[in-house]
Amino acid sequence: MKLKQLSVLLLAILGTSTVIQAQTAKPNLSKAFIQQQLDAAAKQIKVLVNETPTEKFPKTFENGKEVFSSSSWWCSGFYPGTLLYLYEGTKDEGLLKKATEKLTYLEKEKNNKGTHDLGFMLFCSFGNALRLTGDNQKYGPVLSTGANSLASRYSPTTKTIRSWDHGSWQYPVIIDNMMNLEFLTQVSKMTGDKKFYDIAVSHAETTLKNHFRKDYSSYHVIDYDKNTGKAIGKKTHQGAFDESAWSRGQGWALYGYTMMYRETKKKEFLKQAQQIAKYILSNPNLPADLIPYWDFDKDKIAQSDKMYPNKDLRDVSAAALYASALLELSQYTKGSEALNYFDKAETILKNLSKAPYLAPYGQNGGYILQHSVGALPLNSEIDVPLTYADYYYVEALVRYQRLLAGEPMIKEIAK
Repeated sequence: MKLKQLSVLLLAILGTSTVIQAQTAKPNLSKAFIQQQLDAAAKQIKVLVNETPTEKFPKTFENGKEVFSSSSWWCSGFYPGTLLYLYEGTKDEGLLKKATEKLTYLEKEKNNKGTHDLGFMLFCSFGNALRLTGDNQKYGPVLSTGANSLASRYSPTTKTIRSWDHGSWQYPVIIDNMMNLEFLTQVSKMTGDKKFYDIAVSHAETTLKNHFRKDYSSYHVIDYDKNTGKAIGKKTHQGAFDESAWSRGQGWALYGYTMMYRETKKKEFLKQAQQIAKYILSNPNLPADLIPYWDFDKDKIAQSDKMYPNKDLRDVSAAALYASALLELSQYTKGSEALNYFDKAETILKNLSKAPYLAPYGQNGGYILQHSVGALPLNSEIDVPLTYADYYYVEALVRYQRLLAGEPMIKEIAK
């Protein structure tokens, strides 16, 4: 079949509201390939399921040992979320059962007002559970209570949601926080309470003003004066140095503004996502396989700096984020730009689906991907699997699977 004929067929199948707007977009990954990756991921994660204590949550696998967390750790929602995505992608009822069992031990975090990460913790888990089961009576109250807990951290002075309550910061906001806004916008649709939407938009607009350099790379941490709302510090916590572009941080930004455009249709958010994508994809320090080093500016670290003996490490978690975000961004753009985003997402997915990034079955503690970096400056989670790398990789696979099935690539919890 010729490319033009295939493009017309795709339009007929998907409809103009869900198809990638570049009419010549041609998926190059087959249904069989995507299904193979989802099936393999489901098989692998069952190894982790068997190792996971009932009330604990997988965090990483380090030095040959499983590392777990309590429900209050910011990553607690990714494991049940991954199980739910894999259930969606494979129809394995056992994965749904294991995921919903784990939610029992996560539910109490709906009352946790001490963290900004409730989107990661509750939306990735209970949000997917609601979307897949339709059980609003069971999961709706958890989500609405959790959204209120997250909203309690919003300051009308800084016009942002506070990220951390620790350290020497006065009012710190990290770029990661963009990822928790979907929780608020979706619960706003679900409940009809506009305050959640308004907080999310306010946070995104303020972050856009203060978090980005002229080249559209993002700082990690902005510290605000809690009394005036003025940005008083621009720092890093996990990147190489304050002015460096921490790779996963760029992923949080790309995903966050792509999602906020979908949620609001505000063109400034789309433009921001496009510029962030341009920064990432045209960066001379992005490797040919598109799996980034942990920091785009790692080459500027002095050879004598003993803090970074392994500065050339890749961060698979950042790549997984890029893939999922670029797939969505390709829907909201046109022509060669959309084609480029889609092509780059495919390339990342193909490379993550093989060695050295895909873990052999039964190894890596049951995690799907390997070679992520948590926080190199803190000597934390160095070249290990990470639960959120698996989550965004599987999410990207499921998004692609939906596209091939003629379904909307993005499925919301709000009906």
